Amino acid sequence: MPAAPDDLARMPYQLPFPPDALAEIVEPRAIPEDDRLWVPQAENLWFRPLCLNRSQGYWVNLLKVRKSGIVSRHRHPQAVHGLVLKGRWHYLEHDWEAVEGSYVFEPPGETHTLVVPEGVEEMITFFQVNGMMYYVDPWGKNLGFEDVFTKIDMCRAHFEKVGLGADYVNRFIR
Repeated sequence: MPAAPDDLARMPYQLPFPPDALAEIVEPRAIPEDDRLWVPQAENLWFRPLCLNRSQGYWVNLLKVRKSGIVSRHRHPQAVHGLVLKGRWHYLEHDWEAVEGSYVFEPPGETHTLVVPEGVEEMITFFQVNGMMYYVDPWGKNLGFEDVFTKIDMCRAHFEKVGLGADYVNRFIR
């Protein structure tokens, strides 16, 4: 009796690999042992790129914070997803706290003031940011923005500076 299709190592629809498909990204250690992979964003604030998708305008990264207090006040025109891996944080605009293991969905258009509470030595959160984020002051005035292209530029400059080479960022770009 022939093997059932589920018993085959590769299903026929998987072959050949579609020529227009982008290569996958596999990072065996998303939280790296090499600190050079953390891109500085501000004092005691870094991000670790995982995917920088130019064609669809989103990025996936880890955010690491080693300070208490307000990290940023910002808005997103599109949805953001987060998963807390270490530590805890909250938004001034809400009464919940994101702790290790918490999933957070941020709806488009809302203002968020990210705060790391006293006593948290390190916070690491996985974020998928769709579109862009723009920073605002307490009255909503625009202070600047980030998008996948500014993230790529930050990575390129940082990786060059720390000896990995500017092209190191290419492994995350799709």
